Amino acid sequence: MVRTPLTPWERERGERLGALLRAARGARSMVEVAAVAGLSAETLRKIETGRVPTPAFFTIAALADTLGLSMEAVAHAATPEGASDGEAAAAPPADPLASSSTSPPLSRRAAHRGPAAA
Repeated sequence: MVRTPLTPWERERGERLGALLRAARGARSMVEVAAVAGLSAETLRKIETGRVPTPAFFTIAALADTLGLSMEAVAHAATPEGASDGEAAAAPPADPLASSSTSPPLSRRAAHRGPAAA
């Protein structure tokens, strides 16, 4: 599988997120924080070093909870300097042909919903 290279914006976002997480972790070990958040230490290391610039939402939510960070603080830290929230949301995707408006097939979406509500 060929991965598309990260854009400078994605690289900066990943570095800023990693710096926030490292600062919030403080003197606690990476292994300890990762275990409490339900992650591997390797995954946390990759996020902290910016090698994973777009970790999954629930991964970040678990880390934010473990480190006592608000999701607002995480979102703010991941926004490049000088960019407003609207500009951050409008940053170009890594693949110019990618579009956030495309939805996965219905069968995949239904599988992720879990049991039907009564």
